Amino acid sequence: MTSNSLAFPLRSSRLAFSGNALGRTLLKRLRDTVIGVPVAVLLFTLQLNHAVAAPAETISSGSTTVRLAPEFVQALNDLGVTPDAISPAQLRMNSDGVRAIFPITTGVVDLEPVRAEIDHSGGLSLTAGDTRVELSSFIIDLTGDRPVLTGLVVANDDLVARLPLFDLSLEAAKVDSGDDVLTVEEVKVTLSEEAASALNQQFGVQAFTKGFPIGQANVRAVLESED
Repeated sequence: MTSNSLAFPLRSSRLAFSGNALGRTLLKRLRDTVIGVPVAVLLFTLQLNHAVAAPAETISSGSTTVRLAPEFVQALNDLGVTPDAISPAQLRMNSDGVRAIFPITTGVVDLEPVRAEIDHSGGLSLTAGDTRVELSSFIIDLTGDRPVLTGLVVANDDLVARLPLFDLSLEAAKVDSGDDVLTVEEVKVTLSEEAASALNQQFGVQAFTKGFPIGQANVRAVLESED
């Protein structure tokens, strides 16, 4: 009886497939494809990680200078509040206005895009009558959605809290990171809601408001050398 089924001679077919030039070519392509796919995926992953994860730089020193807004200086004068620097910070007055200079002690920064946390020493005191409020140990925090400068608040020698003191706007800021120095210029500084509430409470007034202009800041941070 003749069968209508198709029979494939597996052994002879395999020998014929691997023994001729066409078979060798197809096997090589199959092998290269199977091995090449995971290698390509690995290379792509390494390239992606390199592009996304820029190395963080350590800040060793520097200073942040704030040119106080005339409106802020006038408001303090109208309220009878006297500002002063807490060492080693400095408060300087000249024909261009009043500048507060705060030394940078340490910090970490990613340059692309700029994300940073920058610590300072010293601070600023505000005194009216028997009330003295100290704002110190400033930290510029550019790591989140809200660029802010935080600081310790001490009122008549009692620690109040670490609060967001000043909101920072980098919309018009100029950033440069050449020669192991990070500079961020023309940073707009305004009073935060938390600081306004604390100052109003301590001085018994309602004059301090969120968004009140404090001044313009320039940051100059020295990056640690890789040598």
